[in-house]
Amino acid sequence: MQVELISIGDELLIGQTINTNAAWLGKTFSELGLHVQAAHTIADDETEILSTLSRTVKPGTLVVITGGLGPTKDDITKHTLCTFFGTSLELNQEVLKHVSSFFEKRGRPMLESNIRQADFPKTAEVLHNALGTAPGMWFERDGAIVVSLPGVPYEMKGIIESEVIPRLLKRVDTNPVFYKTVLTQGIGESFLAEKMADWENRLRGEGLSLAYLPSPGQVKLRISSKEGRASESRIDDYMRELGQRLPQYVFGQNLDTLASVIAGICIEKKLTLGTVESCTAGGIAAEITAIPGSSAYFLGGLVTYSNELKSKLAGVNPETIRMHGAVSRETVTEMCENGRKVLETDYCIAVSGVAGPDGGSEINPVGSVWIGIAGPNRTFVRKFVFGDDRSRNIRMTIGAALNVLRCEILGIALDSGRP
Repeated sequence: MQVELISIGDELLIGQTINTNAAWLGKTFSELGLHVQAAHTIADDETEILSTLSRTVKPGTLVVITGGLGPTKDDITKHTLCTFFGTSLELNQEVLKHVSSFFEKRGRPMLESNIRQADFPKTAEVLHNALGTAPGMWFERDGAIVVSLPGVPYEMKGIIESEVIPRLLKRVDTNPVFYKTVLTQGIGESFLAEKMADWENRLRGEGLSLAYLPSPGQVKLRISSKEGRASESRIDDYMRELGQRLPQYVFGQNLDTLASVIAGICIEKKLTLGTVESCTAGGIAAEITAIPGSSAYFLGGLVTYSNELKSKLAGVNPETIRMHGAVSRETVTEMCENGRKVLETDYCIAVSGVAGPDGGSEINPVGSVWIGIAGPNRTFVRKFVFGDDRSRNIRMTIGAALNVLRCEILGIALDSGRP
């Protein structure tokens, strides 16, 4: 079955709201083995909605609409669907009971506009919305299925998982695609492809698929099979082999993050962490503490944005900064080593750099960052040069620092270039 996605909302077209619904729906239906053929983003306009439905509603197609089902006058999807399917609205007692209960439980008055949400197309099936007042709608005509859902992401997801997918599994033969994802950090897409060319050729030769999904500082490798879980052991073997071949880059799989991987390592080895941050201004500490239970191993961090605080809080010799600069091997070495002593941790991360867009020099152009890790056995310090974009540089610094920490704790040797 082909799937067409229709997202309705002027706020999506002008960039006021990011369309996360389409991305989530595409992923969800693909995992079910359904082919998402197209995604359309259109205005809250009856003519535009009718035109899009006319093009997409055809035999063997599932059309999923999100948006335009609220209680206000600009929510016109329900009325437009009645026009398209040649039906009319009637007060649905099942929906009215749910809407009344929703407001009663919250001690809020129910307005006339809320009652109107119980007006429902006569020819549609009700898709119960446990998280809101606007129900979803299920239409069928000439071999096509049209599903209309609220645009609120958590309401939409709830209806898809509890109502839509169970109905689809009864009506449609699906061939779920099985996949797992390898997570890498600190190596570009093309360099990664070169290092694992023979591995990729063997994988594809066995009928598996590989997709490169790059983001700042990271590349996800999605290995998938149309044979479902029957291929799981083969995929696991390939993932294990890649991790053994490139341990300095491969840090996890599927839903792992660098912070969650480090959490597991620290808990297992009973280690404690601390941070001394300049250009990331606490971003590394925030990443670490986003993991539940991080208080078991993260003791605290110092944000030393100014040179004065590098000296006052982290004990950096002012003469070191005067001679070598704040963004230097010497300064970062003192930051992590002294920070480890001040915070009394097993390991301490320190970073200092030029995030941009200004402040670069011939020695330290914008994007230059020194990362240091002080541990029980040694201090490791390396310079990285990322790029020109400030937010991207900060994001990449956080990722690189956490990956260097992972490698240091596990005793993984880093390449002579960036890890």
